[in-house]
Amino acid sequence: MLNINQFELYSVAIITLLAVISPGPDFAMVSKVSLLKGRRDGILCALGISAAISVHLTYTLLGLGIVFANNVWVLNTLRYLGAMYLIWLGISALWPDIKALFSRTKLNQPTEPLKSEKTSQNKLSRNSSAFWSGFACNALNPKTMLFIVSLFSQVISADTSLLMELGYGAYIALAHLVWFALVACLLTSARIQHIVMACKVWIERATGLLMTCLGLRLLIN
Repeated sequence: MLNINQFELYSVAIITLLAVISPGPDFAMVSKVSLLKGRRDGILCALGISAAISVHLTYTLLGLGIVFANNVWVLNTLRYLGAMYLIWLGISALWPDIKALFSRTKLNQPTEPLKSEKTSQNKLSRNSSAFWSGFACNALNPKTMLFIVSLFSQVISADTSLLMELGYGAYIALAHLVWFALVACLLTSARIQHIVMACKVWIERATGLLMTCLGLRLLIN
């Protein structure tokens, strides 16, 4: 027979894993960064997503999570910010096509802007961009907020020590890091990268469209 601590521990472990592997904005972000910029940037993006868990964990442990969840305007604000960020990312990915559509130039050289941009960036700015892209995506994700608030208010007992709660938070962050780093590694395998290099422009268009659709869905729902 499981006691309450064991039941709580197993519940947090299983619920977290199911929440992490479910597709969403974080998965789309890691996929985009990994496919277009490589494994290192994909893992840095995963690290940013993991680090952003600390934002949700902090206000939840301070008791603000329940306040936020019970105030519609807070959820709506977070939802709008997250939606606008995803739409901005999507439009940014589609911008060369949009620009070409209006200017009618460079239609036969779609990969040149990407190459020149990549060679002009130094390693520090690339690493920072990948990390903060993941961080912002998760920090502005209302689903992550509701997941952590619900977990700590409905699954984790009020009698659970602060140290144990911090341990749960570390586990949640680690689960995000491991899963999305694994996604980044799988998407940057030699076989996948061979396909990516053959249709890189179309992949960026597809991920840009996906980001835009996710953002619009957040705005509508």
